[in-house]
Order: sequence, then structure tokens, then C-alpha cells
Amino acid sequence: MKTRIIGFVAIVTVLVLVLMASQHRVRPLMVSGFIESDEIRLGSRVGGRVARVHVEEGQQVTKGDVLVELEPYDLVEREAQYQANYDQARAEHDKLSRGFRDEEKAQARARVDQLAARLLKLRNGPRPQEIEAARADLKLAQATRDLAQESFDRIKGLYEQQAASQDQYDRAAKELRAGDALVVARSEDLKLLEEGTRPEEIAEAEAQLEEARQAHELTLSGYRLEDVAAAYAAMQSADAALRAVREQLRELSIKSPLDGSVESIDLQPGDLVGANAPVISLLDPNSLWVRAYVPEDKLNLKVGHGVKVTVDSFPGEEFSGVVTYVARDAEFTPSNVQTPEERSKQVFRIKVTIRSGKGRLRPGMAADVWLQEQVGSGE
Repeated sequence: MKTRIIGFVAIVTVLVLVLMASQHRVRPLMVSGFIESDEIRLGSRVGGRVARVHVEEGQQVTKGDVLVELEPYDLVEREAQYQANYDQARAEHDKLSRGFRDEEKAQARARVDQLAARLLKLRNGPRPQEIEAARADLKLAQATRDLAQESFDRIKGLYEQQAASQDQYDRAAKELRAGDALVVARSEDLKLLEEGTRPEEIAEAEAQLEEARQAHELTLSGYRLEDVAAAYAAMQSADAALRAVREQLRELSIKSPLDGSVESIDLQPGDLVGANAPVISLLDPNSLWVRAYVPEDKLNLKVGHGVKVTVDSFPGEEFSGVVTYVARDAEFTPSNVQTPEERSKQVFRIKVTIRSGKGRLRPGMAADVWLQEQVGSGE
């Protein structure tokens, strides 16, 4: 009987100890949530009419894939126009930068030599041979006039005797007048040669020579730096306009910026989309995280704390994560999130970025976050 009592007491003692140990046993805090991923919403900065749609919802895409194409409207023609404007501005800048051609410099030099020779000729005046030639011309004109005078006198006498016709008389008179005019002309030519070049002509020739020299110096020194700078600015302006329209042409193709999956898209060819408006959303499978809520009395977390994550799809397997966000303000627990605490208590939202399991874990999976801080289960 005593043995039974001792055995019963021992059993009761063991149960009490087990109960006390269970009341003071520590276990890690677990909160639940769902795996999410970063969503990238894509669109075009120019907008327009949809020409082609290359993807569907749920489709896997790789970086650089063309997802949607828009019609170019008048962008192609504008690119051609801006290209022509740039080519023209660049040609003008190249022309001014290189200066005048060798042929233009030689032409300006020849003009200077030509006007210098003309000025020297005017300064030297007529040559003695030219003056002698003019005197000889005058003597010849006088002899011709004397011959015409003798012929006229003879015809006149015959005409008065009615031995010559009226036509003969008129012709002789014309020849005499022509002889007189020729003598006057040759006499004036001789006077001009004997007086030499007029000062006004020399001054005019000097001015023309100076103008030619300055033009030649201009060809040697090239164009003004201000003109070259203005041409360069015009070329840069044309290039900027060309690059802008080409950037708009590139915006007509909406491409994937990463490897991911199409979350949502609702487009058909012919639809109109606005500029800077999202038209397609992608999920980034390499940026997975869990949104969870921690009770206020268990909030012993900081950004950077390492945690473990488990999912129902891979029982018994743990994935590493790190706390990357802790809310500053408390809120009530959302209805679709379960915690070991009552829902009426306030909680703080946290974000746990998953560091492992990429390629296996997917958005939408239910996940449990096991915090490394050990919390007692009882008071």
C-alpha cells in the first residue's frame, strides 16, 4: 500500500513538473502572411494607338522583350525632317570651321594682283609710244580732213558751174564734216594722253585695291569665331531635336525591363493609350517579400533582423529572410491575416524580404515568418 502511495506521489510530481515546464517553455514567435513581389507598371511617354500586342496575362517574359507596339503616326516623317535639318546645320558648321578653300584664296590673291597692276598703270600714265601714236593719228586725221576739203572745194566749183550733181556735192560735204570730226576726236585723245591719268581714277583704283586686299586677308583668316559658334549652336539644336524624336520613336515599343511575368494587360490593336499612363503590369520574381503583422507586445524587431520563412508548398524546408520595413504606426489586424493573438489587438505591419528560394517561391503563396526573438508562452 505504501509503495502504491509513493508511486502515485512520484507520478503527480512528474506531471506537475511537466506542467510547470510547459508553462515556462519558450517558443519562437510566428506570424503569417502571403508572398508578394514588386509590381512594375509599364507605359509609354508618348502614347498613341496600339498597333500590336505580343503578350498575354501570366506569360513569362525576358528583359528586352517587346510587349506592346504603338503606331508611329507622323514621327517617322518628323525624324526625316529633323535629320535633314541636322545635316544642313552640320554642313554649315563644317564649312565655317574649315574656312575658305584654297581655290578661293588663290582667286582673292589674283584679284589683288590684278588691281595692283591696274593702279600702277594709272600712276605711270600713258607711255611715250602711245602719245606718239596719238600724234600720228592726229596728223593722219588732219591729212584726211585736208583731202576732204580739197575734194569739197573742187566739187563745189563744179556744182556751181552745174558740172557736178547734187549727190556729188552732198557726199563731198559729208566727207568734209567727217574729216573735221575726226580731227577733233584725235586731238582730244592726244590731250588726254598728254595730261595723264586723272587723280580721281587713281583714288578709285587705290580703294578697289585696298578692298581686294582686305577680302584676301579674310580668306586667309577664315570666318569669325562668333559665326562658327553660332553654327555650332544651330547644329546642337538640330541634333537635340533629332534625338528627342528618336526617343519618342523608341517609346513606341514598350519593352520589359526585367525577367518576369505579365500580371495584367487589357489591350487590343486599335486601342488608344494615353501618354505616361500604365498599360501593362509585370511581377518581378526576383523580388519576393512577405507582408506580415506583429503584435504590439511582441514588437522587438529592427530593420535588418534575419528571420526564417516557411511555406505550405515545401513542408519542413526553411527559407532565409530579413526584415526590411517596420511600420511606425499601429493598426488593427486585417481579416485575412492570422496571428496567435486576438484580432482586436493592435499590430505593426512589417515587410520581410526573402533572400533564398528564388525560382521556387511564387507570389500568392501563404507563408509563415518565424522571428528569431524567443518569446515565453506564459506569464
